[in-house]
Amino acid sequence: MSDAEWALVKNLLPVPGWLAGRGGRPEGYCHRQMIDAVRYLVDNGIKWRAMPSDFPPWPRVYAFFTRWRDTGLVTELHERLREAVRTGEGRGPEPSAAVVDSQSVKAGATVAHASRGFDAGKKINGRKRHLLTDTLGLLLNVLVTPASTTDRDAARTLLPAAKKNFRRLARIWADGGYTGHLIDWTSQHLGLVLDIVRRSDDASGFEVLPRRWVVERSLCATRRSVCIPGSAGRNSEGGFWAE
Repeated sequence: MSDAEWALVKNLLPVPGWLAGRGGRPEGYCHRQMIDAVRYLVDNGIKWRAMPSDFPPWPRVYAFFTRWRDTGLVTELHERLREAVRTGEGRGPEPSAAVVDSQSVKAGATVAHASRGFDAGKKINGRKRHLLTDTLGLLLNVLVTPASTTDRDAARTLLPAAKKNFRRLARIWADGGYTGHLIDWTSQHLGLVLDIVRRSDDASGFEVLPRRWVVERSLCATRRSVCIPGSAGRNSEGGFWAE
């Protein structure tokens, strides 16, 4: 990280127990090294054991990361970054509108049968990731399911979690896969307007659709992501996943 980035992050990190008078041994590695190591792993898509030797030993980095993840620190860092980007774009810190979409991806041979499925429409055996973004394409929520899960069924989990975290949320744009009973359900139970953006009947090939293109761009940008290592298949509200 640059000095400017570290200045924004360092005060958000938890105080070590030995500094707070709770006992324990002093930590052998500074938090800035740990953050740099995790960012390197995410950016390059490597395994924990493949951590370069100029970073701290991978077991120590992994221990720090899991501790921060389990206490909600990683999610908090992401939320503060999103709010800063929105504010810089002249938007409010919390969104009032969002866009939802899904993408089925093939699963490797090591993915357990219980967490994978077959998407008959896309002819893909694997998992499906469901993204909810704001109108800038910034992630609000992510859900990973077997590819056989329909968009409507996944939305019944994804949208309530988003409404709980973002109380100003009032409108969701979606594609035709979210039509039917889900429109009335979101209105009655969540107070959300689910607005379906459809392709024109005479369109052929690729077509950029209003609102929907934002989440589709985010799906393309995260096609090879391993955004938060070790969270594969989890529903992390406001968090990420790993392929």
